[in-house]
Amino acid sequence: MKRILTLLLALLAWGAVIGQYIIILNNHTFPVLEATIRFFSFFTILTNTLVAIYFSCLLLPASRCATILNQTGALTAVTVYIIMVGSVYQIMLRQMWQPQGMQLVIDEMLHTVIPTLVVIFWFLYEHKNSLQYRQICIWLLYPVIYLAYTLIHGHFSNFYPYYFIDVSELGLLKALKTSALLMLAFVTICCLFIFLARSIFKQQPEP
Repeated sequence: MKRILTLLLALLAWGAVIGQYIIILNNHTFPVLEATIRFFSFFTILTNTLVAIYFSCLLLPASRCATILNQTGALTAVTVYIIMVGSVYQIMLRQMWQPQGMQLVIDEMLHTVIPTLVVIFWFLYEHKNSLQYRQICIWLLYPVIYLAYTLIHGHFSNFYPYYFIDVSELGLLKALKTSALLMLAFVTICCLFIFLARSIFKQQPEP
């Protein structure tokens, strides 16, 4: 069951990311290089790509990559990242557009189906008894680096992938306040997962 779910997640994540990229290339009004840079400037795309890489590596259990990713906490970090993708979309972005056709299918894959399946995988297979609150500091590196990149890239290109961190519209202070709230939400979700792992699942045997 674990290998089947791992394969399914890898295929779905790669399919959704590649499918979205094809749609972007078919509809872009910028040079291909700029369109590609903008494509990979979205936290949604980067995180679903991370999911695709993570579960692809798990399919190669003898590889060094799989050994690293099987360490306690790696799955939890990936799970929280993709939960943030789904949650921010459902709460802050869903009402802002109405995708149709294949874009709708891919949109739901990226923001609903894949996050849900990753959470299910976490509940089934994470090494919950070994999770520690201090690991959150390491998990924070990805969103912090992403935010720094987005602000620097946006300063020079005037392109911000999300309206709530658009410095050109909101100003730097308001964008940073919104980012701080999102970081707080991230830490809260991390704490919730660790709390669940160390309490509700404490007596369960490791997968």
